[in-house]
Amino acid sequence: MFLNTLTPKFYVALTGTSSLISGLILIFEWWYFRKYGTSFIEQVSVSHLRPLLGGVDNSAPNSPSSSNGDADSSRQSVSECKVWRNPLNLFRGAEYNRYTWVTGREPLTYYDMNLSAQDHQTFFTCDSDHLRPADAIMQKAWRERNPQARITAAHEALDLEDCATAYILLAEEEATTIVEAEKLFKQALKIGESCYRRSQQLQHHGAQYEAQHRRDTNVLVYIKRRLAMCSRKLGRTREAVKMMRDLMKEFPLLSMFNIHENLLESLLELQNYADVQAVLAKYDDISLPKSATICYTAALLKARAVSDKFSPEAASRRGLSTAEMNAVEAIHRAVEFNPHVPKYLLEMKSLILPPEHILKRGDSEAIAYTFFHLQHWKRVEGALNLLHCTWEGTFRMIPYPLEKGHLFYPYPVCTETADRELLPTVFHEVSVYPKKELPFFILFTAGLCSFTAMLALLTHQFPELMGVFAKAVTVSIFEENPFLLCDFLCSEV
Repeated sequence: MFLNTLTPKFYVALTGTSSLISGLILIFEWWYFRKYGTSFIEQVSVSHLRPLLGGVDNSAPNSPSSSNGDADSSRQSVSECKVWRNPLNLFRGAEYNRYTWVTGREPLTYYDMNLSAQDHQTFFTCDSDHLRPADAIMQKAWRERNPQARITAAHEALDLEDCATAYILLAEEEATTIVEAEKLFKQALKIGESCYRRSQQLQHHGAQYEAQHRRDTNVLVYIKRRLAMCSRKLGRTREAVKMMRDLMKEFPLLSMFNIHENLLESLLELQNYADVQAVLAKYDDISLPKSATICYTAALLKARAVSDKFSPEAASRRGLSTAEMNAVEAIHRAVEFNPHVPKYLLEMKSLILPPEHILKRGDSEAIAYTFFHLQHWKRVEGALNLLHCTWEGTFRMIPYPLEKGHLFYPYPVCTETADRELLPTVFHEVSVYPKKELPFFILFTAGLCSFTAMLALLTHQFPELMGVFAKAVTVSIFEENPFLLCDFLCSEV
């Protein structure tokens, strides 16, 4: 009696509502997957439902070997996802802020600027800053989130006495041109050298003086490196190269600033490829950490030897020569280290301003490298053509899934999450490697939405026929499972 009283309008409403609900779930799942790279339903199931259903294995943590393995894997994941200071980072006032004034977009994320604030507190402060009023003010200034408050604090510090870190802050954030920034850095250099010489004589008198000397060393190295970068941006490239070489000789142990990457870029601008090769011979060592600059510059030098005469048709007929094989292997090595770079070099993906911090082997490093080195690849005739013809062959040599690498460690799985924090995802689509397949629940909800929408359309067009079909299906289900009919009648009562 209940089935006979149902009208075709009921079936249209039922299927239409089901289609609407599944469509909304599909839209939410797709949005969540695009933003976070995972399925919301799958994440909830793994995080909350599996522990309730007893899916967690409690016996594994009891064994020492498993706990040690977990610790090793966690340490490896932390090292893989370490964020590095961009050695070629732009000036906030003279470059980043000008971009904001023109486009109205913020090129830096809060996470990136927060990391810079932590770097400044590490490099430019020490425990004895409270002994000098200007240093005490600057210690608070580096913690300020408001840029105008930082600039005001720097001026207050300079009103009390000359302070190198105050000039650094004004050069980085208040100066609107590179020329203004260079003038402020030169003023900071005079004060920084004086403080460095004074603390150098007292560094062995106690832990406090040693900390002051370490801080003064960091300040002096930072000022000289930024002055060299100002010279490079103002076209005085040979002067910049000399300053960088002198800085590396004077402070050979401060490799954390990665000044050799600044030197490589300047030497490429001068087209001094012999000196570039000499720098690579020193830093492209198996015991030293790699970077996109190291790997792709090595590939560029190898490609330069053969790219002007390279032809894919001729190579397919006669095979690759030894020099061409070396160039292709160098390109494959670079692509395996950072697979995001080729699309930017080949202009298949649009560039944005590089962030102040990068994740090695990630999209952020690819943007930072291409932003400064694309012109060097274009200058070498045929280099981009050779890259275009050979870079995709890298993925045929890398095992899939990425359980192990070919020439490097397996590609880390954490790069996408870190890059989404470093890059402005509002107007930039983060490059993801390897490409993730659509989760099962997105495909399931898409199929369910399509199926119920089709049923609603057929019910609306052929109400009587679909009503008979629905009744026949319902009756057959209840006849095969009589307990369902009893439960259904009880619920109706």
